[in-house]
Amino acid sequence: MVPAFLCSSNQRTLITMPFFTHKRFLTAVFTVFSFSGFAQTVIKGVVRDINNAPLPHVTVIVLNKKHTATTDSSGAFLLRYLPAGKHTIRFSHTGFGMEERNINLAPDEMKVVNITLLPATEQLQTVEITGRRESGYKNTNSFIGSKTATPLREVPQAISYVTKELMQDQSAVRMGDVVKNFSGVNQFTFYDDLTIRGFRINGGSTTQLLNGMRTFSGFWKQPMVNYLERVEVIKGPASALFGNASPGGTVNRVTKKPLEEARKSLSFTTGSFNTARALADFTGPLNKDKTILYRLNLGYENAQSFRDLQFDKNLVVAPSISFLPTEKTRINFDAVYNKSNSRLDRGQSVFNGTDQQALYTTPISLSLSAVNDYLNEETYMVTASLVHQFNSRLAFNLAYLHTGYMEDLLENRSANAYAVDSAGKPINGLVARQAFIRKSPQNSDNVSAYFTYDLNTGKLAHKLLLGYDYAQSVVPPGASQQTASGYLRTNGTAGAYNPARASDYVFYNYTYKTASGNDTTIRIPKPNVPSYDLVKKNNQLEDMSKYIFTTATNSATIAAFSSLNGFYMQDQVKLGNLQVLLGLRYELYINKANYKTDSVKNVTQHAFLPRVGLVYSVTKNINAYGIYTQGYNPQDAAIQGNPIYGGPFDPIESNLIEGGLKTEWLNGRLSANLAVYRIRQKGTLYLGSDPNNPDLRIQIGEEQAKGVELDVTGQIAPHWDIVVTYAYNDAVITEAGKADSTKIGEQKPNAPKQQGSIWTKYTIPAGPAKGLGLGIGGNFVTERNLSLNEVQTIPGYALLNAALYYKVNKVQVQFNMNNLTNKTHWVGGYDYLRLFPGAPRNWQATVSYTF
Repeated sequence: MVPAFLCSSNQRTLITMPFFTHKRFLTAVFTVFSFSGFAQTVIKGVVRDINNAPLPHVTVIVLNKKHTATTDSSGAFLLRYLPAGKHTIRFSHTGFGMEERNINLAPDEMKVVNITLLPATEQLQTVEITGRRESGYKNTNSFIGSKTATPLREVPQAISYVTKELMQDQSAVRMGDVVKNFSGVNQFTFYDDLTIRGFRINGGSTTQLLNGMRTFSGFWKQPMVNYLERVEVIKGPASALFGNASPGGTVNRVTKKPLEEARKSLSFTTGSFNTARALADFTGPLNKDKTILYRLNLGYENAQSFRDLQFDKNLVVAPSISFLPTEKTRINFDAVYNKSNSRLDRGQSVFNGTDQQALYTTPISLSLSAVNDYLNEETYMVTASLVHQFNSRLAFNLAYLHTGYMEDLLENRSANAYAVDSAGKPINGLVARQAFIRKSPQNSDNVSAYFTYDLNTGKLAHKLLLGYDYAQSVVPPGASQQTASGYLRTNGTAGAYNPARASDYVFYNYTYKTASGNDTTIRIPKPNVPSYDLVKKNNQLEDMSKYIFTTATNSATIAAFSSLNGFYMQDQVKLGNLQVLLGLRYELYINKANYKTDSVKNVTQHAFLPRVGLVYSVTKNINAYGIYTQGYNPQDAAIQGNPIYGGPFDPIESNLIEGGLKTEWLNGRLSANLAVYRIRQKGTLYLGSDPNNPDLRIQIGEEQAKGVELDVTGQIAPHWDIVVTYAYNDAVITEAGKADSTKIGEQKPNAPKQQGSIWTKYTIPAGPAKGLGLGIGGNFVTERNLSLNEVQTIPGYALLNAALYYKVNKVQVQFNMNNLTNKTHWVGGYDYLRLFPGAPRNWQATVSYTF
């Protein structure tokens, strides 16, 4: 007992309190003393990717201690009750490289440790099975440059890309919206049709890639991009890796892959031209062990256009399943189904003129379609792939892709000429038309198999690759096309007009206004399909039962079969700061002329394709590189198989010499790449000069492109993203036949000498305006040639675009405004009868919900 004289009045009160109150007080006192006597330490922080985006579900382990944590949705982690002293903290996450930090903690100390995880590069697979975990405009790794997961700065060839985050921020819907962010890439038409460094590629060919596999899409419509993780372009010939390809470059579309954590998002868009669009993206594990992952992307669009009578209705369904039975084996199934209903837009026609003033004689909304035209397309792509890691050195990759396409078309379109008068002279303002009814299926198959093996020979580290590709493309029997064109004859047939036999044709009265405003009537040949009057704009329901149709034979209707077999090997050698890439491919291309007939025969072409590249790490931030590679394209099978053309001919051959710098700054958040290149292509066929054989071809054509490209991508500060591109490209004809000698030195069609773009976005990270973002940018191209037969040009242009964003919790509202200055411009075209104008000022508003 404590003596009473030693106690204060408060203490006396305490002593006289009940026993259980004493017990609570003593427990509190001992707890305080225990924390004071045995001080605990705390480590906390945030884990982010290289784009400064937080990474959830990162595993944080204190080595040799029984302490673990997992980052939350904001990337934050907290480790408590650690003893003072030295600790090693390990951060690990699927798809990212492991990071370790050594921490020395004093008693009762709290340390903040912020970590940036870089994407892992050890996966060896022919397609991307593991979903990309980065977010933002910057991408670190690619499979397109070497068929292995290689950092882009270590690939000795220029590769440009656009991520899904940039596409979302710009509200990009189709490839035409995406390509403005690539250096050296330009639209050729409205269609899935591009030029890369001055060389044309399009979706109708099998030289584009889906996840590194050869495929094609319908040429007429650009597919939606909502199911894509990113779009990549490897510049220059990629034949050494993927077979025959454009010398300018190859487009690779990378689909979204399943992720280990559950993510779901919905978005709804409305905007100009009665646009309505709904998108969904769901991903996550299907079982507790996370050995079965899924992803499902859905897209629906119903939109009209600034172009008369044009519209688009699209449905996209893109599921993906990943099965991970063991740590060494991954199996993936992907599918993309796209159904499109629309009209085929053949472009704007203008009044006859030879200079650019003629472009403004009709509105950019003008199209020559009829009300009853339609284009219905279905495309599906199904992929199955397997990756197995036998051991730490040896891996096997196998993938199969099947693509199917069906076209159902009815159209009234330009005949690519003006209607003629009785003397056979063009009538200004009256465009001749023709009509097509076509049903055409097509399919392709692609198999890719290869082994990779890592080994060391002395100081040299090797990454060996040995593989085989098989691809085939088939137009099966049953495709057909009916064509109506020409002028009506008195005998009930139709054909080209011959003024020397004018009495054989039907004539009618045509009334037009003269320059003075007076009506004038003349007698002119009556067309099989009504001509289009640029003044009266006769878009109407056409009675096609009155047309005289004939059965047409073209590449879309003749049964066709082509295949390629590719054998290739590659070695990536590393010695200190120097890396060497050595590759060789043998390609055998077979086309079956007169396929599915009694006179079928094989037309074969082959090529050896070397590839040599060097990368040298000048500093931690700067890599210098150089490359020489060869490419080829087979000659058209119809020309090869017909002796009247003078063949067979050698394949079209190309080569690339390129050098440049690949740099990374700001702890890897910002990349800046510079490329200088020269591409030569030879073997182009031109018409000969033998008057007794007008179809004879001679193989003396040569084209050359020389240029410089700059790409800057990433973050210049936290929450501040940027993309800058610039390209100078001198793409000209250097050799041609005698009849075509005037083409020498002309810039190639739809290949601007200069083009560039910029886009930047800043999001306010804190304060009352937290979540508010602003995006602004633009793009420009210089003047372009449309045709080399009769050189016609379209003017250059510069466009300004902007966007506002506001995100609160799981909801984001986004408003995009494009072509702010309402600039009249043309993105491409064939000639002044087939121009492809760009959209006037337009807007889109999007609401997104992530959960």
